[in-house]
Amino acid sequence: MNLMKEIRIEKITLNIGSGEAGAKLTKAMKLLDTISKSKSIATTTKKRIPTWGIRPGLTIGCKVTLRKNTEELVKRLLIAKENRLKKSNFGDGTISFGISEYIDIPNVQYDVDIGIIGLDVSLTLQRAGYSIAKRLTKKRKIGRSHQITKEEAMNFMKEKFSVTIED
Repeated sequence: MNLMKEIRIEKITLNIGSGEAGAKLTKAMKLLDTISKSKSIATTTKKRIPTWGIRPGLTIGCKVTLRKNTEELVKRLLIAKENRLKKSNFGDGTISFGISEYIDIPNVQYDVDIGIIGLDVSLTLQRAGYSIAKRLTKKRKIGRSHQITKEEAMNFMKEKFSVTIED
């Protein structure tokens, strides 16, 4: 197989939207820190939505992005989903799904201080050579034949993590 066509995980993003700053947000940040063993950051709003009481600069959630040693965490997160994903979870080079209760993840114990919280997981896939779109000089677009399609993402998850895909 061509090494340039080999698909790999670029990053995993774990996200919790608490809706408000305060106790909910600190619990969510503590949970992400324990799951990922990395420091999470708070996310702020950029838009104003008066009916929801949202204004720019309001802290409403937290996230953590992991780029190294991601395969073990992906396996644990998929076990929480019973190694089943829907076709709607897949995009062009991305896979996104939610976990309703963090206690379903193996090696994560229930914490009385946190309670029961769910989280969103987003995987970004890439191939070798994707850095040309991000470099500082002579940026180029990724060619259509080199981009990862939805079907290729599904096949990657089936082969690598033995995921069953439902309609």
